[in-house]
Amino acid sequence: MATRNTRLWTAMYHSIDDRTNETDDPYRVTVSPARLDRQLRWLRDRGLRGVSVRELLRAARRGDARGLVGLTFDDGYADFLDNAVPLLRRHDCTATVFVLPGRFGGDNAWDEDGPRKPLLTEDGVRRCAAAGMEVASHGLLHVSLPPATDLALSEETRLSRELLRTVTGTAPEGFCYPYGHLDARTVRAVREAGYAYGAAVGPPPELAGVFALPRVHIGQRDTGWRLHAKRRLHALRRAAVDLAPAPMPVS
Repeated sequence: MATRNTRLWTAMYHSIDDRTNETDDPYRVTVSPARLDRQLRWLRDRGLRGVSVRELLRAARRGDARGLVGLTFDDGYADFLDNAVPLLRRHDCTATVFVLPGRFGGDNAWDEDGPRKPLLTEDGVRRCAAAGMEVASHGLLHVSLPPATDLALSEETRLSRELLRTVTGTAPEGFCYPYGHLDARTVRAVREAGYAYGAAVGPPPELAGVFALPRVHIGQRDTGWRLHAKRRLHALRRAAVDLAPAPMPVS
């Protein structure tokens, strides 16, 4: 049983849509379907396969994660089902989609300067799960968690998990911190809510681990050579992830 694995690498996507210019995508969170297709082909051509975080962690604990890359899609945009899922299945990949059960069928109202993008409905979430994708929580409403009240933090972690259990029939294993914001208190809340892991972006070293997994942002400009560089730099900059649950952090 492996408890550490220096080869863990997880890519962070958001929206998959053709509108990738600066006006339509000021936060640079959109990748075109054509670009995603080329990025997945790049993985395949190098003997790599994209999988959900759930699958990646299970394989890593078996000591069998060689050649696997975690794929995540934040915010639960409707275009994940329409544009990403067909490409993922074409390339024999799975992925984790982090959704917001408090905003099903709504839009990305938290992006003040960006155009509105529709989010998955409950039916869309069920279809993602039926297609073999991991459905996990991104919180309830996409709010920064460190300044949240205890009640709000509980709703974002515990309530979102229960709502997703109702929708899919299975309690989600994963949680993704909105905006990548986290601290010891929020990490503790995610653990106590019953999740098996938490996805971050660039967590501080003292929190990095299975409940604050580092990820690498992937964008429209990431061609093959940039993907290669990001993968190499991630291995150099990030310490090996300890897959054994760490002691509960002190608030």
